[in-house]
Formats: sequence, structure tokens, C-alpha cells
Amino acid sequence: MIVITGITGGIGNYLFNALLEKGEKVIGTYHLAKPAGKQYSDCYALDISDNKQVESFIKNIGSQLKEITLINCAGMSYNSFAHKSDAEEWAKVINVNLTGTFYLIRAILPHMREQQFGRIINLSSIVAKTGVIGTSAYAASKAGLNGMIKSIALENAQRSITINNINLGYFKVGMINTVPKEMQEKIKSKIACNEFGDPEHLLKTIQYIRETSYLTGAYIDLNGGLV
Repeated sequence: MIVITGITGGIGNYLFNALLEKGEKVIGTYHLAKPAGKQYSDCYALDISDNKQVESFIKNIGSQLKEITLINCAGMSYNSFAHKSDAEEWAKVINVNLTGTFYLIRAILPHMREQQFGRIINLSSIVAKTGVIGTSAYAASKAGLNGMIKSIALENAQRSITINNINLGYFKVGMINTVPKEMQEKIKSKIACNEFGDPEHLLKTIQYIRETSYLTGAYIDLNGGLV
């Protein structure tokens, strides 16, 4: 069973549909509007920053949770120079991207530990390592994920549960489509491969992580050689 959060985002939506096409059993979550289409029948509204909602969601799907892979795609961003930022907006990003991700992991781990198997994959960002002007909240939330998995990996490795992050660069789906073309070309010039990532590359990386029991507490930079 694969559980994917944030299926209304470009990458989350791609992964949800691609894994369904491969014959996987997939449950998805969305925050506000449910995507249209019969393939989304087994999807649930969920605010991952609300721990009570998260616990209720996991309880409701508990009977379906066998050989679990959790893919945390849900997230948000807030752009502002630090000295001009709104403290509440800054906190929302941390509450969703870091704390909300932790809530899902915390709630699903007992099922994994009982079954002595689990795969947890968080979508992080290269921004956590490189920094980008105006993204202090987003960068902090993603850097927090990179630290968090170290402890959780140690706590669960002997039960065949792995937890890893994928630090994404720029991909052809999602927020990049809102970036002006001129800026897109500047970004590409910093990527060794000179192109944005294809989401299929991410799917293959996820498959590798799921199949590799010796990989845990790690983060993989999937960015085409971004510098």
C-alpha cells in the first residue's frame, strides 16, 4: 500500500497516477479541492498540520495498511525577505512542511513497526542546502526534514523500516510553470544537464528507494547537477 500526500500538486499528482498505472494500490490526500476523475475515489481531504485529522485519517485507513510506503509530497511555500516576513505566514510553512510531515510519520510508524516493514520517502528540496533569496521559511522546513530522518532512521532500522529524503531541484511540473521564461533560462544555466527534471526521474528514484533496504537516513540530491 502506498500513501501519498499532496496529490493536487504537480509532482504529487504525477506520482499518484503513475503508480496507479503500474498496478499499485494507492491512497492519496489533498487539502482543499479534490481532483476530478474516478481514479481519485480513494482519496481523502486532509490538513496535515492538524494532528487530530492525521490520526483520524490513519485510523480510518488502518485496515488497508499492509507493506506500507509513505510518500510525503504535501507542502507549501512563502516568499519574503526575512526582515520583512510575516511571522504567522512563516510559521505556517514550518507547520505544514516539517511538523505536518512528522505527524504523518508518527501516526503511521506503529503500523510499520508491527509489520516490521516500511518505507518513508519525503520530498525535500535542494534549497535546504543552497539557499535562495526570500525562502527562509521553506529552506528551514526542508532542512529540518534532513535532520529529522537521521533520528527516525536509527529508531526503526532494525525493524526493516527505512526513511529517506529526496532533495529536488527544478522539475517540468509544478511551481516552475509560474516562473517567467527568462528566469527559467537563468535557472537552466546553473544546471549541468541544462534542463529541468522529468518527473519520471523522480519515479525511478522512488522505486530505487523502495527496493533498497540498506538505504536509510539519507538524502538524495536529484537536481541534474545544479550548482
